[in-house]
Amino acid sequence: MAPRRAVNARDQPPPPPLPRTAEELNALLEERISAAIAQYEANRTEKIGGPSNARRNGNGDSSRGDAAQGRTFKQFLDCKPLNFDGTGGAVAFVLWTEKTETHAESSGDKKRNAREDPNVVTGTFLINNHFASILFDTGADYSFMFVEFKRILGIESSRLEVPYSIELANGKLVESGEVVRNCTLELGERRFSIDLLPIQLGSFNVVVGMGWLSKNKAEVICHEKIIRIPLANDETLIVHGEKQDAPLRIISCMKAQKCLRKGCVAFLAHMIDKKAVEPKLEDIPVVKEFPDVFPEDLPGLPPQRQVEFRIDLVPGAAPVAKAPYRLAPSEMQELSTQLQELLDKGFIRPSFSPWGAPVLFVKKKDGTMRMCIDYRELNKLTIKNRYPLPRIDDLFDQLQGSSYYSKIDLRSGYHQLRIQEESVPKTAFRTRYGHYEFLVMPFGLTNAPAVFMDLMNRVCKPYLDKFVIVFIDDILIYSRTKEEHEQHLRTILELLKKEKLYAKFSKCEFWIREVQFLGHVVNEKGIHVDPSKIEAIKNWEAPKTPTEVRQFLGLAGYYRRFIENFSKIAQPLTALTQKDKKYDWGVKQEEAFQLLKSKLCDAPILSLPEGTEDFVVYCDASRQGLGCVLMQRQKFIAYASRQLKVHERNYTTHDLELGAVVFALKIWRHYLYGTRCTIFTDHKSLQHIFDQKELNMRQRRWVELLNDYDCEIKYHPGKANIVADALSRKERGKTLRVRALEMTIRTNLTARIRDAQQEALKGENRKAEYLRGALKYMAPNEEGALYFKKRIWVPLYGGIREVILNEAHKSRYSIHPGSDKMYQDLKEYYWWPRLKSDVAVYVGKCLTCAKVKAEYQKPSGLLQQPEIPVWKWEQISMDFITKLPRTPRGHDMIWVIIDRLTKSAHFLPIREKDSTGKLAEIYLREIVARHGVPISIISDRDGRFVSRIWQSFQEAFGSQLDLSTAFHPQTDGQSERTIQTLEDMLRACVMDLGGSWDTHLPLVEFSYNNSYHTSIKAAPFEALYVRKCRSPLCWADAGDKRMVGPELVQEKTDKIAQIRERTKAARDRQKSYADPKRKSVEFEVGDKVLLKVSPWKGVVRFGKRGKLNP
Repeated sequence: MAPRRAVNARDQPPPPPLPRTAEELNALLEERISAAIAQYEANRTEKIGGPSNARRNGNGDSSRGDAAQGRTFKQFLDCKPLNFDGTGGAVAFVLWTEKTETHAESSGDKKRNAREDPNVVTGTFLINNHFASILFDTGADYSFMFVEFKRILGIESSRLEVPYSIELANGKLVESGEVVRNCTLELGERRFSIDLLPIQLGSFNVVVGMGWLSKNKAEVICHEKIIRIPLANDETLIVHGEKQDAPLRIISCMKAQKCLRKGCVAFLAHMIDKKAVEPKLEDIPVVKEFPDVFPEDLPGLPPQRQVEFRIDLVPGAAPVAKAPYRLAPSEMQELSTQLQELLDKGFIRPSFSPWGAPVLFVKKKDGTMRMCIDYRELNKLTIKNRYPLPRIDDLFDQLQGSSYYSKIDLRSGYHQLRIQEESVPKTAFRTRYGHYEFLVMPFGLTNAPAVFMDLMNRVCKPYLDKFVIVFIDDILIYSRTKEEHEQHLRTILELLKKEKLYAKFSKCEFWIREVQFLGHVVNEKGIHVDPSKIEAIKNWEAPKTPTEVRQFLGLAGYYRRFIENFSKIAQPLTALTQKDKKYDWGVKQEEAFQLLKSKLCDAPILSLPEGTEDFVVYCDASRQGLGCVLMQRQKFIAYASRQLKVHERNYTTHDLELGAVVFALKIWRHYLYGTRCTIFTDHKSLQHIFDQKELNMRQRRWVELLNDYDCEIKYHPGKANIVADALSRKERGKTLRVRALEMTIRTNLTARIRDAQQEALKGENRKAEYLRGALKYMAPNEEGALYFKKRIWVPLYGGIREVILNEAHKSRYSIHPGSDKMYQDLKEYYWWPRLKSDVAVYVGKCLTCAKVKAEYQKPSGLLQQPEIPVWKWEQISMDFITKLPRTPRGHDMIWVIIDRLTKSAHFLPIREKDSTGKLAEIYLREIVARHGVPISIISDRDGRFVSRIWQSFQEAFGSQLDLSTAFHPQTDGQSERTIQTLEDMLRACVMDLGGSWDTHLPLVEFSYNNSYHTSIKAAPFEALYVRKCRSPLCWADAGDKRMVGPELVQEKTDKIAQIRERTKAARDRQKSYADPKRKSVEFEVGDKVLLKVSPWKGVVRFGKRGKLNP
């Protein structure tokens, strides 16, 4: 294939003088365009290709001479090119010295980034006879099409049996369940068939991946930007991609003026979007058979129907007449026009009624004015019609399994219903041009929706919830197949024709696969939020008053079924709407507001239930509220949540968890009643609720409700994410990759930074940036973004710094680097004041890093020591040694109790099954009877020590219980060290002496208490009784030292004082050793800290052991 031609400026004759009049300009344009087309056609007549004309390339392969990008200017315009930034306005000043025969394509930054990538080839080629920007990407597993491009082509896609999960370059997973088969890809004069998956690409219309490249044995030569495709007869098609040497791009008017001053001749291409062709009645199957249902206007008064509107007043109501409102001149003219139209149609008549309501106007979306009657006073006196409007979620539940939809909107639906004659005078309204009353149902009356709903239900009753649903004047027809839909659509149109109900064709939609209905979008995949509502939420500013908070919660609450734990998230906002509550918008409120916006903008697609089987409910409760998730066959059906009522905050955890189950059953009764379902809860005891013998009155009432359902309650651990597990078990194909789309992120980020820079330099924002003298060193690049020493300046304004820090630390391509590594990576591209400090703070606050990374820093907090006791056995510590071999006497535990002053200890053999009452009895006999009641007791959080019996027992004695920090045995280091010594001594006894360990325990206790203790520089017996106990070592003593009376007392007192001094010295020594290895951090009560549990007590997290556990 011949390379693309490029006409250089030096090859051209001197430019003619610039035209001075419009006639001269038109003549010059015609001359230049004709010359260009003629030259192009001349080039095309030089036929290259075929076996006789094939030329050899450097490798000896014959190559086709197909100019893969050759098209005439007329063809270019006919094919409606799509990649023009700013389509609908002036697209580009294309210099004549550029490639006149190349198709004009505006090269935005997104595509330029791809062209600069040496691993990909890009170009503009034909797909189904439409020009498309195409990326040939060897890193993509499959070939893809931009969904917007698919709509413009107007081609149908087919469903995949198993949807593909596609991983984009930014790590995001998207799913595609459709494929567009047998598209025509035209390269030169050759046509190829290609299957494309529609996804949100954004930067290119089509990505051609390895699937197509391998099938056609294509060879991608990246550094030459060409693709070789072998053909029949030993020929090779060479496709030239776009090169960076002379890209066409949009230029500014200023640059265009400079080019013109230099003598360049330019052509202005003005591309205009072709308006979408409005559908015509005669072109739509089935619908074209019923033109009478879609008149241009209502033919006149509606016929007498089975339902007529009537106004019933409360007893004693007197007529109300209000003076007309003042109107603007334009509104007066509109009033006169609309009154005449209503009179001509017979919808109103002159009135002599004592009633009278004023008229006002509101603007429609299209800018026209709608006349409204202010019936508020009449509505106050009207008895309300309690006919029920259908629940929105009930309507959507009927759509399960549907794939084809048609939506019919009645033309001025209320005006197609008569008013009973006796109620007509009550509808009277007063205007500048007279007093009138309605003969048809007007807008604004309180009972109008209920009465019209009654009419539609009666009309559509034979087909309601079979293939049609109705909400007031909106009719939705749904079907599983195309054949069914044809039958259903014809049935409803025949019904409307028979009932003389008329629809507005411009507002109707037929034969569609996705429909917007009642603020939601429904298709065969499920139901999701209306994109227009998402846009409103995205642009919603922070509320300033309780009323604005209510407005936001009203819109957000309409979509609460899409948001898990909606009530818990919204709780800080809901609190602001309470009466007599001060409006204080703080950090919690802002976080809740932004989180709700984020969750609504990223709301999932909820599936519609299929049948009545395989429902699974996940329930959870906390002190903030109740939450639950409904699933069916591993698909999400709905979320539900609510905040706790005041009295419910006093419930026990057991009752709260049971309340969450009851809440789920009540709210989804229409799904779960009469069918088998499974309920998962993270409260283990709930699975035995039906076998529980003792129930309080509340639990009895709830269990009685549970008995009405065929449900099984199962336990799942709180940290085991069963919902995520269920999703991960969903069968899906191999994840596809689209590698070359990362340029989208880069381009959008640069534009955001540039816009934020402009705002940051305005007024008060500039002070917060803390730039000082840095601004004078900044210079703008071609795109207008400010750079500081070749690094782009990221302002504080706009929150972009957080985005960059998050991307550099938590993205799929930057998995939690350390502070220094992250700073070194960022400083090459970005700059802002205190960048290094901000990186260090960000990494330091990363919860994931704190949980999973090995500690290389000193432990936080200096050594904290309990105070030294004043007297013997006033302050004690205790712990258990468990899991010992069971002895013939049944002992399998040792209760270790130690005096913190004298270090004397008692080792008491006990049984693991001994009750707390039994332990209290042993404690009385062995400790209290010998040493008295202690003032304080230090222990760990063993279940026996935190039981109510033990706490009540010690409270009765006046002893204070000091429990250690969870998973931090160093709190009671004395007991842990004593236990270690005891275990060593017991092992030695058993090995040397044999027999059961409990037979040696008294001797072990004696040996321990009579042995030298380093911290007190004496044996515990000596500290307790002034001298050591007699042992065989003492038999050599000459005799007893007799000390009686005051001498013994004085020596004991001196001994205690000496021990306290020695203990203090030991404590100081320990602290001097410990503190240099720790860092000083001040903690306050209530501060949240991470709890390190890995090395202790065999703690198992996430339901399993493993090296990857944090």
